[in-house]
Amino acid sequence: MKKLAWLSALLLLSMVHAQVNPSATTRYTVILVGNKAGFETSARKPDGSLELYFEFNDRGRGPKVTEQVVLDSNGIPIRVENTGNDYLKAPVEEHFSLKDGAASWNNRAEHGQRAVSGRAFYLSIAGVPEEAAILARALLAAPGGKLSLLPEGEASIEKRGELKIEANGQSRTVVQYAMLGLDFVPSAIWLNQDGSYFATVSGWSSIIQEGWETATEKLSQAQDEFDNQRTANLARTLGHKPAGALAFVHANLFDTDTATVRPNSTVVITGNKITGVGDDGQVSVPQGAEVIDATNKTVMPGLWDMHVHLQPNDGLLHMAAGVTSVRDLANDIDQLAAMQRRFDAGTEIGPRVLKAGFLDGRGPYAGPTKVFADTEQEARDDIDRYAKLGYVQIKIYSSIKPELVPKIAAMAHSHGMRVSGHVPAFMTAEQFVKDGADEIQHMNFIFLNFLFDKVQDTRTPARFTEVAKYATEVDPASARVQEFIKLLQDHKTVLDPTLNAFEGMFTDRPGTVSATYAAVADRLPAQIRRGFFYGGLEVPAGMDQHYRDSFQQMLKMTKTMYDAGIPIEAGTDSLAGFSLHRELELYEQAGIPAPKVLQLATLGAARVMKRDQERGSIAVGKLADVILVDGDPAAQISDIRRVTTVVKDGVVYQTSDLYRAIGVKP
Repeated sequence: MKKLAWLSALLLLSMVHAQVNPSATTRYTVILVGNKAGFETSARKPDGSLELYFEFNDRGRGPKVTEQVVLDSNGIPIRVENTGNDYLKAPVEEHFSLKDGAASWNNRAEHGQRAVSGRAFYLSIAGVPEEAAILARALLAAPGGKLSLLPEGEASIEKRGELKIEANGQSRTVVQYAMLGLDFVPSAIWLNQDGSYFATVSGWSSIIQEGWETATEKLSQAQDEFDNQRTANLARTLGHKPAGALAFVHANLFDTDTATVRPNSTVVITGNKITGVGDDGQVSVPQGAEVIDATNKTVMPGLWDMHVHLQPNDGLLHMAAGVTSVRDLANDIDQLAAMQRRFDAGTEIGPRVLKAGFLDGRGPYAGPTKVFADTEQEARDDIDRYAKLGYVQIKIYSSIKPELVPKIAAMAHSHGMRVSGHVPAFMTAEQFVKDGADEIQHMNFIFLNFLFDKVQDTRTPARFTEVAKYATEVDPASARVQEFIKLLQDHKTVLDPTLNAFEGMFTDRPGTVSATYAAVADRLPAQIRRGFFYGGLEVPAGMDQHYRDSFQQMLKMTKTMYDAGIPIEAGTDSLAGFSLHRELELYEQAGIPAPKVLQLATLGAARVMKRDQERGSIAVGKLADVILVDGDPAAQISDIRRVTTVVKDGVVYQTSDLYRAIGVKP
């Protein structure tokens, strides 16, 4: 689902490899969360050009792209031709040429040309990962290790070190480089000593030369050493602990219990706890306290994002956006644990984390996981392990057998864990709730409950496309929907809509900036910004307005659920930080009053997760997860984008400093 995840796969995976040796075809294995998911090939043709191919399968989604590349004597592409389909199966037709100082390009989202003097490198928006290695070699050959990028931006490269690896009785030495200017943080890539591509690895996806798959973990560990040093340095330099108490004075205090604003307020923090709250002049500010004048600003609890999949450096993005608590709904167990330890220890900037254990069934549409449950015993073993590791929830995914759902729910509940998820294929949301689910992820599954006659196998992208086609046929005011709402009321079911994800799928169009990120696109690094113009689902002819109307129907359903007392969670399943602000704006667009939106994103989330005794409101004795907003988001929800100061665990951060550290304009 995570749109920015697959755009990264097309905009970071769209820059990851090359093979210069004009011998036989070189093959690479694509690995998603530990499972083989596809392959890539690279071959040099008799005319010297490169022919590249890339494909993988991710729950029925995934690209199939053939790329032809011609390079000049400096290793710069002068002709690129990409054909096939992208991650969501939209056609790929991308063309680039550079001749006599004139560059031109044409793809799904971009049509442009530019006069070029000197070296400039075009990165495909829907190409083969080979391109990253081509770029790396071109950077190594460029003066100063820097190149201008087309359509915009600049990239540079630095060598991190060499590593000797072994696999299948072979050994070789590979070189780790980091390229800057492609993402919020340096992008690591591994080359062979002759400069040919070897691997790109991460916790989510990896591409590695065939036969060397077992070396992936060692490469990842070597990358982590550099990345952890970098994040630890940021943690040391971007925040500070007051020598004594910290006090906000003259603040507009947002009271999450009543969803009202209390003007002229003082909040005192000592260590990581709130020690004073009240009217200015009525609360004693300790002598020597660090005082922040919050005139015309709003002090409120830190936000919660209830649907994340933490990736490296997401922690800083969340914190800069005022998100001090997250719930991770599927991740690599070991990597998530390590990240959480660093957040808690203060060696990496990041929020507090609650973890949900992911379960899916095996099969061609299985989710990106190493944890499967096709039998009751497998489910029991998995849930027991998650419980021992401190997980508070189980997330059921689309390939779980429907008959296992009530058993999974009972086992999870016996450990005091919540149960949520996608509604499994061949099952309705109504049955999912009756079988013990406490919560439903994603608004599309609410609509699919009423479209069961049209689509039952929801493991595939049909769970998106069929809702886009038929959502307008589902009337939130109808007796059938109202009966379903009564079921949710009776079972105290919670809804995690992730509306921002569907806004992108249903309403984004190629060449137009995504509505989800329009407010921040100009602040972000150039290559990240390009992804916001790519568009969403491929829209059938004559269906443009229909898709847009289907998203509006989602907003209506959200408001109907809210009015009926169904608890709404603010979760994103998208780009960390920025997308939560959009999610809150969408709730207001749906008709939920701004103060109530802020309430559900703070105290409401804490109550759902039974953490409201320690978080969710500004009250004496609670954890001082506090944010300062330049404006009044209770009056104008978009002011929530103007967080200026974040406090967590006694450390004070200025968001302008956090954003600058990752190439984002404050």
